[in-house]
Amino acid sequence: MSLGPLERVDGRWVVGESRKPGGTWLEFRPDGLYQHARDSEGDLIPWSRVMLLGHCTVGAKYPRDTYGLKALLDVLPGPWRGHGRGYLHMTLRHPYKDWAAPFLLHPRWYRPTELVLLQELLEQTGGAGETHRLGDAEWLSRVVERLEGQRPRSARKIRELVGEARGA
Repeated sequence: MSLGPLERVDGRWVVGESRKPGGTWLEFRPDGLYQHARDSEGDLIPWSRVMLLGHCTVGAKYPRDTYGLKALLDVLPGPWRGHGRGYLHMTLRHPYKDWAAPFLLHPRWYRPTELVLLQELLEQTGGAGETHRLGDAEWLSRVVERLEGQRPRSARKIRELVGEARGA
């Protein structure tokens, strides 16, 4: 079960490639967002510190547009697959800082619709002050199951689908 870079691995939800030795990925835990890092033990950000949970970019950290040439090459199938990074952008409080949490991309292709649905899920959940729900594996499984395979064609339909999935 997955939604772009978000996937369920061994009963836990992670963003990014968690199976690659020495990789960097993010794990949604009940107590917060845990960043597994290549060069350290990792870092736990409690959900109460996450003030704004924004967008997810692939390719460049701050691309001119999320679907620029570098981003496109990082998610295309073929020899470029799985060689790039993605970033989950958020604003943290106490102390305040903008943070782009890096993660490695999977060797599979992310459909643009999956990325948009994931971004809308993050934005709606953060906007409702419910970022802690991302750490509830059962709730997130139900939401992703409802969104998986959907192919909405408008921004309004994307908002509606995510809203319905979150409320279920």
